[in-house]
Amino acid sequence: MPLSISMIALSSQLVVAVADRVPTFDINRSCKLDAAAATGLTLDQSVKSCVDDENRARQELTSQWSSFPAAGKANCIPQESIGGTPSYVSLLTCLQMGTWAR
Repeated sequence: MPLSISMIALSSQLVVAVADRVPTFDINRSCKLDAAAATGLTLDQSVKSCVDDENRARQELTSQWSSFPAAGKANCIPQESIGGTPSYVSLLTCLQMGTWAR
């Protein structure tokens, strides 16, 4: 089934809109869920360490965001919604791996 030009144009605008800025994740929720899954209970120190790591990764993403290719962003951002616990550390790793692979 052939795609219309308007559908292609709309799709490309959606990808660009998604990739224009660093996405916003609920890192407190993600860190609590990850700590609970890993240990069976919520540990304050594990959560604090996780949140610190995520905040550092978000800062790094923010400073480097424009240097990552749009195709990498379009590939990596949706992967972070899989599993329900998005991570800036994981997103940064995905984007860096895509850059190194080029």
